Amino acid sequence: MRHRIFIPAATALLFALAACTQDELAGDNRLPEGEYPVVIRATGLSVEATPLAAPSTRASVDGDWHGVTSVALKMGDAVKEYTVTASTDFKSATLSRENDPYYWTSRDPITISAWWPFDNADITQMPAVKVAEDQSKLADFQNSDFISAENRKVEFNNPTLEFTHRTARVTIELKPGTGFTSVAGAMVSLVSLSADNGNPTAIKTYNASGNTYEALTAPQTVAAGKPFVKVELGGGTFYFRPQNNVVLEAGSRYKYTVKVNATGLTLEGCTIGNWADGGGESGAAEDLGYIYDSNTNTYTVYNADGLMNVAELVNGGKTDINITLDKNIDLTGKGWTPIGTDYDNSYTGTFDGGGHTITGLTVTTNDEYAGLFGYLSNFNNAAGTVKNVVMEGIQITCNHRSGYAGGVVGYSWGTIENCSVSGSVSGTVYVGGVVGVQRDGSITGCSSSATVKGMVDVGGVAGQTNSNATLTACYATGNVTLEIAPKKNIAGGGLVGMNAGSSLLACYATGNVTSTGSSTGYVHIGGFLGNNYTTVTACYWKNNHEQGIGYNKEGIAPEVTKVDGSVVTWQKAVDAMNTALQNAGSEWRYELKGALPTLRKQ
Repeated sequence: MRHRIFIPAATALLFALAACTQDELAGDNRLPEGEYPVVIRATGLSVEATPLAAPSTRASVDGDWHGVTSVALKMGDAVKEYTVTASTDFKSATLSRENDPYYWTSRDPITISAWWPFDNADITQMPAVKVAEDQSKLADFQNSDFISAENRKVEFNNPTLEFTHRTARVTIELKPGTGFTSVAGAMVSLVSLSADNGNPTAIKTYNASGNTYEALTAPQTVAAGKPFVKVELGGGTFYFRPQNNVVLEAGSRYKYTVKVNATGLTLEGCTIGNWADGGGESGAAEDLGYIYDSNTNTYTVYNADGLMNVAELVNGGKTDINITLDKNIDLTGKGWTPIGTDYDNSYTGTFDGGGHTITGLTVTTNDEYAGLFGYLSNFNNAAGTVKNVVMEGIQITCNHRSGYAGGVVGYSWGTIENCSVSGSVSGTVYVGGVVGVQRDGSITGCSSSATVKGMVDVGGVAGQTNSNATLTACYATGNVTLEIAPKKNIAGGGLVGMNAGSSLLACYATGNVTSTGSSTGYVHIGGFLGNNYTTVTACYWKNNHEQGIGYNKEGIAPEVTKVDGSVVTWQKAVDAMNTALQNAGSEWRYELKGALPTLRKQ
C-alpha cells in the first residue's frame, strides 16, 4: 500500500508562501539563496508487512514511521541528518531540518538519496544490510529492517521521496500433515543463507501469530536443492528443499505454506514476490482469489474468497486500489463486511464489475453503513466509482438506529453507474435499493427490483439524494414499505424518498409504495418521490399511488407523469425519456422489448 503523507500545517503554509513568491521570480528558475529550505514528504513502505503482534518502538517493518526519528539525507556530495515528523497515526511523515538545512537554489528537480538506520560514526555512507541472527523477539525482527530511497528525482512543486525496504520478508505458515495433529510449539528457521556483509547463514524466525513465522533477510539467492526452511517439532528436525532457486529481492514478501509430516516437509502453496508463476516451486500456488497488477494498482478478482480478501485490504487501509471482477461471484454463505467502513475509511478507487454478477450477498449488521460498499468517496476525495455490476438475491439488513443501507452503497459521494440490484434491502433511516444516501456525485443507468423497507427516507433506487447529486436514467420496480417512525419526518417514494440533489432526469418507478404506523412529523409519500426539492425532467411512474410526489417545493414544476396505459403509454414514456437523455448528451437510452422499459448504453 502506498500511504498518503500529509504535511503539517506549518509546512503547508511554508509551501503556500513559497509558491506565491515563486510566481514573481524571473523565468530563469533561480531562487533567492537561503530562502527555500528543502522539506520532503516521505511516502512508500507497506502496511502489508505488519506482523501480527503488539506495537513496538521501531516499526518501519510495519509500514509506518513509528520509532523513526531521523534519516540520513544525501544531496550532491553532502549528507545531513533530517528530522522525521510523523503524524499521530504514524502513517505519514515530513523530513525537515531546523538548523543548516539544504536549500533550493532553483526550481529544477534535485536528486536525493536517504536511508535509515544510519551509522552515527559515519553518516555519509549507507550501511550494508545486516540482519539479526535471532529474530524470535519482535524487537530483533523489527530492528532487522532497513529502508532507503536512492537517487530519486524530487520536484520543487511536489517534494516527495518514496522509500522502500532494503530487506526481503519471508513468511512461513505451518500446517500439520501426516503424523501430526498440531504444529504448536514448533521452532522455525531459515538456513543456507548468504554470509555476505557479515549476515547470518541461519535465522531464527519470529512467531508472528498462531502457526505463522516471519524473518527479514538480506537480498540473496538460495540455490535449488539446498535446505531452506528448517522446522523443529516433536523431537524431530525437518527441512524443505526448493526445487528451483529462491531469489529473495529487496522490498518483496515471500509466503510459504508448509505441511509438517513425520517424513519431512512438503510445500502446499507459495506466493513469491512479483513472480507471477510462483517461482516454479513445487506445490500449487496459494490461491488468494485475485491477481494484482502493480502498474495499475488493480486487483482482478475471480472468486468469492478473492473479493473478501480485497475487501479486507481496503478496510485495512488500501482505500484507493482498483478492483475488477473477472468472473461471476457467489457469496452465498459468506459473512460479508462492506467495502469502506466509514467516512475516514471510504473507498476511493474504481470498482468495475465488468458486467459480472454477485450472487447471495448477505449483510446483517448493527454498523452504520451497509451494502456491497459501506462508504464510497468522501468530501475530500470523490474519486470512488462503482460500475458495471449485477447484484442478485442480496439480503441486506441494517439495524443501526441511524443507518444507511443500499444494495450497492450505503453512503456515497462518488459515482455509481450501470448497476442493478435484486433481493431485499432493509434498514432504519436512509434506505434505497441501490444507495442509502447519494451526496454529490452521480447515479446513472442503475435499476433495482429489490424490495425496500425503512423508516424515514426510503426509495426504490435511493433513500435520499442531496447537495449536487444527480440521478439519471434509473428505474425501480420493487415494492417500497415505510415503517413510519412516531416522531420523524417521513419521505418515501417508488424511486427516491427525499430528492434534494441537483437534478433528476429520465427515470421511472413501478413498485407499490405502502406504509405502516403513524408519525407526529410530516409524512410525504408518493408513487415516484416522497419529497422533492429540485428539477425533475421526463420522469414517470405507475403503481398504487395516484400522487407521483408526496411533497413538491413551491416554484418547482417537475415533469412527473403517470403511465395510465391509454393517454400515456410506456412507448410514449420511452420516447420522451430518450429525447431528454439525448438533449442532455447522455449515452444512455431506453428500449421497450417487454412490459417495461430497460436500459442500454450506446
